[in-house]
Amino acid sequence: MTELKKYLIPVSGLVMSACGNNVQEKPNIIYVFPDQFRNQSLAFWNEEEYSGHVRWKADPVHTPNLDRFADEALVLSRATSTCPLSSPYRGMFLSGMYPERSGVTLNCMALRPESTLNPNAVCISDVFAANGYSCGYIGKLHAETPMKNDPANPGHYVSDRNPEWDAHTPPERRHGFSYWYSYGTFDVHKDPHYWDTEGVRHDPGEYSVKHETDKAIEFLRNEHGERKEGAPFFLAVAYNPPHSPYESLEDCMEEDYNLYRDMGYKELYVRPNADTTMAKAPSARYYFANVTGVDREFGRLLDELRRLGLDRNTIVVFTSDHGETMCSHGTPDPKNSIYTESFNVPFLVRYPDRIRHRVDSTMLGTTDIMPTMLALAGLGDKIPETAEGRNLAPLFLEDGQECEIPEAALYIRNVDGKKDGNGIVHGIFPEARGVKTDRYTMEIAITRDWKIRRVLIFDDWNDPYQMTNIPYRENPGLFASLCSTLAEKLEEADDIWHRENVMDRIGITPGQPGTRN
Repeated sequence: MTELKKYLIPVSGLVMSACGNNVQEKPNIIYVFPDQFRNQSLAFWNEEEYSGHVRWKADPVHTPNLDRFADEALVLSRATSTCPLSSPYRGMFLSGMYPERSGVTLNCMALRPESTLNPNAVCISDVFAANGYSCGYIGKLHAETPMKNDPANPGHYVSDRNPEWDAHTPPERRHGFSYWYSYGTFDVHKDPHYWDTEGVRHDPGEYSVKHETDKAIEFLRNEHGERKEGAPFFLAVAYNPPHSPYESLEDCMEEDYNLYRDMGYKELYVRPNADTTMAKAPSARYYFANVTGVDREFGRLLDELRRLGLDRNTIVVFTSDHGETMCSHGTPDPKNSIYTESFNVPFLVRYPDRIRHRVDSTMLGTTDIMPTMLALAGLGDKIPETAEGRNLAPLFLEDGQECEIPEAALYIRNVDGKKDGNGIVHGIFPEARGVKTDRYTMEIAITRDWKIRRVLIFDDWNDPYQMTNIPYRENPGLFASLCSTLAEKLEEADDIWHRENVMDRIGITPGQPGTRN
């Protein structure tokens, strides 16, 4: 079974008309990715135009700005987060490399010093900066191991938390971002803090999504010389909400919470796989409130872009690092799983006059983002050789160029490797790998003594909420086919499961029915 097909993309009339006007000015790019924002929390999926492209119901959320944005964008219904965890996603997005090469294999914190963005990686921002772009980063980074480099207290971490999670990123590790207003990870939505370009700490004391949008608007206006006047720009905006905490009005705006305050569990939880007996069940109101808060501020950013006359030549992307299970499948882990609620992420891209509005089912993976965005900006010949994903720009633009379209998406889950006497983590253990095809989702999880711990197989066509696990031993033909596809994806990614022959070690011969154990 092959997982890549080459297509000659039909030429869109939009592209022809755009190409008919002289050489295109370099486009600006705004990449907005709130943390833990699941694809199901977009209200437009319940609308007639969109509902036929998915087999599930959208959450009962209020997202009017994202709904309008979708009507002007290319909407991917099956975009995936290859390793649906905050730091590994960010490493892949920035570098275009899988976690083992990006350096970010696990969530970054002081006890995992090996999980940090490779300082020698050629990142998307490095390429944009080298080609005349002003690059800005606003919000959560969480791609660096914390160091004892507090600008106000040299030789110390930025807080007294033990172990430390938050981090200040010094200029030499910012990969071409000349404007900086960021932090590592700090989950207090109404009392955020940031370090600016000069390393000065700011404590604005207001809802982080609003504050970061204010800073993004200042960047667009170039109020304080945030960017080079007249140069194109690349701006990444990384909101933390709707990531946890989501437990009280301290975690969201009351005006947003009031939209969901009086809703019972039957209204809040439209997914039949949700276990509302879980202690987490009340969190849905606060999670949805932050979804609406993100929507409002994203709308404000779009309004300002339009007011400044920048919207026609700006590529705007809205996506997320991973989803949120929110009581589905009874799992306490909100992410880091192959379940649709975690693995499937929003991906909407608007490029006026160049990208036609439509819904597409292509299974974009995280490593595809960097080469695709560079090519959309006309820098396809600048994609670094280290980038491991596919350039899907021809598909987005419908420009008649050949494009390799994935027929399957790889899933990666790593956990801590060995710990020394001080609790320091060394290496990783590749606990699970999986694959999503047009119809099926499969995960194989293993024990540390290299035995199969669990196999999940779901028929996403007939079981869209993934409530019935298909027994792999009783369906050897299906299992063999999915294992063959997984093996090809692992080889393509040069994953540790491929290099260490993990499938063979656990008794699986791809393409052959059954297991040897």
